[in-house]
Parts: sequence; structure tokens; C-alpha cells
Amino acid sequence: MDDWPGYDLNLFTYPQHYYGDLDYVLIPHGIVVDRIERLAKDIMKDIGYCDIMVLCVLKGGYKFCADLVEHLKNISRNSDRFVSMKVDFIRLKSYRNDQSMGEMQIIGGDDLSTLAGKNVLIVEDVVGTGRTMKALLGSIEKYKPNRIKVASLLVKRTPRSDGFRPDYAGFEIPNLFVVGYALDYNEYFRDLNHICVINEHGKEKYRV
Repeated sequence: MDDWPGYDLNLFTYPQHYYGDLDYVLIPHGIVVDRIERLAKDIMKDIGYCDIMVLCVLKGGYKFCADLVEHLKNISRNSDRFVSMKVDFIRLKSYRNDQSMGEMQIIGGDDLSTLAGKNVLIVEDVVGTGRTMKALLGSIEKYKPNRIKVASLLVKRTPRSDGFRPDYAGFEIPNLFVVGYALDYNEYFRDLNHICVINEHGKEKYRV
């Protein structure tokens, strides 16, 4: 909930170089891991046992994507139907410090025309306003994939949301700037396991 005070940092271990930079733990690492395992189950049940092209949105999505793909592969290994999974990576640039810059650039990834006729699963770290994801979907839809699904680890409740909801969401969170589990603030905090709320001191310390 919006007024959830979070978990006390003293209950957890986290890198010493971030002492003083965080307010509290929002989602402990163990809960994140369990939730991703469940998401993998839901995705496999929904998409069915067919080949999947995973499009990972870097950089924040890499840890979520790696763990999700590992669980999907485990499900495939333990079933009588083999599912081929290919992973490609793209980067979307839309943030400076903790502010969205409004426009989006797509960087990298193989030629998106290779997605034609494929079952595409976009893996993203956070959906905020939804504008970035809508722009990306618009770019991909031009190449006529068989279907596109979006999995996001976090969905923020923000008044600026345009109503976009991913097909699979790990957690819905208040409109907070969070770090950890590969989510960064100017490239810092990716080495933090738990998803935490950064404090003003931390923002100032690592501002560019």
C-alpha cells in the first residue's frame, strides 16, 4: 500500500558502501525470487509450449530476465515438450537521475524484423507511466510478430500512468524511486539484492 513503511534495513544484510543511502527495504530478495518462479509458471501456462523469443530491456531488466528465463527453462526441462528460447537485448534510454526525459531511444538488439511471426516476450524491470512500453510495442508491432506479451517485475502506481498494464507483473508498488536487484540510480545499487527505496542523501551522493 502507499503508506506501507517497509522493512527495517537492520533486519537484512546489504553492501556496506550503501549504509546511509537507503530509507528501507521494500521487497526482500527471497520474495522477489519466489514471485519470479510463479510468474514463469503463469507465462508457460498462458503462452503454451511453443518457441519464445525473449526481448530483455537493459540494463535494469537483466537480473529479472536471467532469473525468469532460468525458471522457464526448468519448466521446459521437466516437461515432455521442449521449448526453444532465444534471448536478445535492447536498451531504452528515458531517465536522467530520477526524472523521465520524456522521449525514448531504442539502442542495440538484432534487426527487429527477425521478430516477424515469433512469440515475443518483452521483459522489463519497471512500468511507470507506460509511455515507454507503448512506444516500444509500436516499434515491434510493425514487424508483425505472432504475439507479444510483456512481463514487468514492478508496476508503479503513478497519477501519470496512461493505463498500460503488462500481461505479467511481479509486484505493484507505490510511486517511489526504487533501487536494487539490478535497478540502478546512475549505475549505482545494481549490486544490492533487495529492492529498496533510496533516500535523499543517496540521490544527492550519486547524482550526475
